[in-house]
This record gives sequence, structure tokens and C-alpha cells, in this order.
Amino acid sequence: MEYERDDLKAETNLAKHGVSFDEAATVFDDPLYIDFYDPDHSYEEHRYVIMEMSQHGRLLIVSYTERGEAIHLISAREVTPAERRDYEEG
Repeated sequence: MEYERDDLKAETNLAKHGVSFDEAATVFDDPLYIDFYDPDHSYEEHRYVIMEMSQHGRLLIVSYTERGEAIHLISAREVTPAERRDYEEG
């Protein structure tokens, strides 16, 4: 799978949330990942959100869009305690 990102946005995301886009891309490695359409942020393009463990063992929420054959990463952060409970409870 090919990943794209805006380098300035990637730097800003790392500074703000402590999550690199390189780590964020690893959530797509799980073939059973589940993503959700994000209608609240889909004004000019269809955006999706995925909640999954990264290869560093952190539970992340990653926002992305599809551009052709590539995944364009928009933002990534660790989940909140409430989001973690929802994830663990299924």
C-alpha cells in the first residue's frame, strides 16, 4: 500500500500529538482493521477514521482519505481513555 502525506502537517502532528505519520501508517498492516466514514469532516473529499494498534503497541486514531491508489494521512493521535474502553469492549 502506498502512503502520502503533507510534510508540514506530519511535523505539526508529531509536535501536537506525539505520533509520527510513519507510525500511523502501521495501523493499516492489520488485514482485519476496521475503518469508519467521517461525514463531519468530508467536505471536499471522503475522509475515514481507523482505530487500531500501531506496530509500536499504541492504540491510535488515524484520519485519512484515499487519493487514487494511495492512502493520504491527515492526522493521528493516541486514543482517549473513553475511546480505549470502547475499543476494548468491542
